Amino acid sequence: MKLHSDINPALNTVTGYGDDYLEINRQRFTGALLVRPEGEVISWSPPGFDELAPEHFAELLALEPELVILGTGARQRFPHPRLTAPLAHARIGFEVMDTRAACRTYNILMSEGRKVLAAMLPA
Repeated sequence: MKLHSDINPALNTVTGYGDDYLEINRQRFTGALLVRPEGEVISWSPPGFDELAPEHFAELLALEPELVILGTGARQRFPHPRLTAPLAHARIGFEVMDTRAACRTYNILMSEGRKVLAAMLPA
């Protein structure tokens, strides 16, 4: 599915997605990703939802977002609260949704100028 026909080249925009890929600024990526409005798209280490561990959430904290959107793959799944507690303690907003919904939500928040971080697991 294509999401935007008009791209601001200064911002990382999700321009498409499918069952095994995400497209950021019309560049196709596979695997888990960390996407912020500015800067590089970062390969994220968990291979899937069941492998999420405290160190993966520490990576999110290090990027200092105001809000994290976790895309959990083809369906919405909630990580154990012990994994997300460091985000809450740092007063960082945290939302969970399936990866396709996370892509759309990220684009909206990014276009509003929010300091959002999308942590996307493959759909």
